[in-house]
Amino acid sequence: MLKTLSPQELTCSIDPASLGFASTTELTDKSGQNNVWIGQEEAETAARFGLGMHHPGFHLIVIGEPGCGRTSLMLKLMHEYAADLPVPRDLLYLHNFDNPDKPMALRVAAGTGAKLRQALDRFIRILARTMPTLASDATAVEDLLEKEFLEIRQVLQAENGESQKFDAYLTALRQDIFDNIDLFLQIHSIVHAQAQAQNAPQNLGTELILNAENEGMLESYLSRFRANLLVDHRQQTAAPVIYDDDPTYQSLFGSFESGTEQASSLPEFMRLRAGNLLRADGGMLMLHLRDVHSDQHNGPQILEKLHRFLRNGRVQIEESVSHGGQAATTHPVSEPLPVQVRLVLIATREEFYRLQDEAEEFARFFNVKVDFTDDFPADTRMYREISGYIAERCEHFALPHFSAEAVARVLETMHRWVEEKAYISSRLAELQHLILAAAAEARSRAQAKRSKDVLVEKQDVLAVLQASYKRHRHPEMQLQRAIVEGDLMISVQGRELGQINGLTHIDFGDAGFGSPVRISARCFAGEDGVINIDREVEMTGPNHDKGLFILQSWLSASFAKLTPLSLNASLVFEQEYHGVEGDSASCAELYALLSAISGLPLPQGIAVTGAMNQHGEVMAIGGVNEKIEGYFRVCQAMGLDGSQGVLIPQRNAAHLVLNEEAVAAVAAGKFHILTFSHVLEGLEYLTGLNAGELDEKGDYRPESVMGRVQRVLESFRKIYDSNKSDD
Repeated sequence: MLKTLSPQELTCSIDPASLGFASTTELTDKSGQNNVWIGQEEAETAARFGLGMHHPGFHLIVIGEPGCGRTSLMLKLMHEYAADLPVPRDLLYLHNFDNPDKPMALRVAAGTGAKLRQALDRFIRILARTMPTLASDATAVEDLLEKEFLEIRQVLQAENGESQKFDAYLTALRQDIFDNIDLFLQIHSIVHAQAQAQNAPQNLGTELILNAENEGMLESYLSRFRANLLVDHRQQTAAPVIYDDDPTYQSLFGSFESGTEQASSLPEFMRLRAGNLLRADGGMLMLHLRDVHSDQHNGPQILEKLHRFLRNGRVQIEESVSHGGQAATTHPVSEPLPVQVRLVLIATREEFYRLQDEAEEFARFFNVKVDFTDDFPADTRMYREISGYIAERCEHFALPHFSAEAVARVLETMHRWVEEKAYISSRLAELQHLILAAAAEARSRAQAKRSKDVLVEKQDVLAVLQASYKRHRHPEMQLQRAIVEGDLMISVQGRELGQINGLTHIDFGDAGFGSPVRISARCFAGEDGVINIDREVEMTGPNHDKGLFILQSWLSASFAKLTPLSLNASLVFEQEYHGVEGDSASCAELYALLSAISGLPLPQGIAVTGAMNQHGEVMAIGGVNEKIEGYFRVCQAMGLDGSQGVLIPQRNAAHLVLNEEAVAAVAAGKFHILTFSHVLEGLEYLTGLNAGELDEKGDYRPESVMGRVQRVLESFRKIYDSNKSDD
């Protein structure tokens, strides 16, 4: 049913008094217990389930659009759960005397790794200082090693299984020293000769060793006794939570340092570097799926390696070698290590669905789905929670607080972001930007008035919204100027035959606006049916073409008695050079066509938007607020006379959240917004005549719009048959 909307039906109006506070200072929660999972209760429940499972094999896929809090909220919750988990063990690598190509991994209690590394470094310094002079006395060497090993073992006295492993290492180390005792004897001889040549006391041999040319040889040998501390948890008080926001093959799985002079002088086991999977062992690791895919060279390798890790639960450090910009090849340089990490993968819905198509087995490992909704039902409780969030952000950033009127305007804006009166946006990042900008505006206003009392008011929020619109309106102003100056042919007064204003939505990603486009139709007798000129030159998309075929189906069904119709009709979007997509103009195309056939002119001040189905029912379209406001501004620039307005689908009435200026114009009777649910309702309004109904014979009443169309189609049939018989 056709309906003219009142000003109250055109927006979402929130009474500040209904919020229950005068300003957000009353909502300040000193305990920090404000609910940050606003409207995301189901996502929070799923996240807590996934993070709370202590058994391996539970990994989380977090789905949501950027800005909904998916990353920050998950990180905070991950830290909460990690606080109840034990601090994992440190990881060291030691030289493997039996097989140098396979270094020995040693896991020790958190903080013990650094102590062991320090103890071995001290041991190396003692060997460098004393061994050259003791090398000729096997007993003295044995006593020295026994004494030093005893001190080193004290570091691992609390370790059980690893102590036995380390004892075996010390045994091999002792044997290696005796196997290479000639090296120390050789250095002692050189130092002794240097001391005699320089007439230096022999007890200064230590100083000469440190400065002799053969120092490198001794350091190269002793460096194999060092400990490579790959993962150090001495500063941790809980299980690790790592967010890798720039994942690479090396950052995730570790690397083998090479390519520098310093690295080449180190033993191979000392050149191993841990990746975030090893660092997160015993804890949690967060990744963005998009970041993994963005690595064009190594993205597939990263996914494949992650897949193997999820399947086997082991991480192996590999040496990566690139070949002329191609994907790197890898060579294992360590034994696979068992690792228990809970992976949290962040993705949009599109990214996750693509992952399921391209790597179904990999996607199956992420068996806990945390789905962040784009919007949630708006009610008093939700308004209260968002108000509490605004109060918390004001405290967090030391901002002036918001008045109830300002909060109400912010809430109305959040309705506008999702174009829903019954739902409100979940984009907390965008909300935070609005809070910061409005607070800055309030401070500037207070400074101008030299006032010390600063409170964010409604006027500050409106000023920020208007400033944002102005920053993005240049393309719209250019288009509007072309219309006003007549370069783009748009009429908003009078009536024309076979011509109507449709509404387009132009989206630039960060901003969008609506604008009118003239749709015209011509028709004559023939057999080609309805064609769209834009489609014929391949300037339309599949959704538009679908709408056109639906239009043709409805037209044929409405005049089934005359099918096949003897009609040649052409439709075109005038002066549209960038292509047409979407079916929201199908109603406007139909009205232009019926006007051209019936000879009934259409009002040019009424723009039409809406998609139709095969039964003539009008379906909702997107961007309705920006379409209406864009057309309103064009009419305003060309002169409002009270005859202009828009005809929109009845199903879009719940999506209207128009700005104050458009609503005021409607209240003043200068602009009109009407809804319709069937194409014949709109046809009656535009023509001022009864649309018509089929009688039992399949005919329309002659004085109706459809009756006029029927008579013309019948005449086309006669003309077409006559022309065909002449041929």
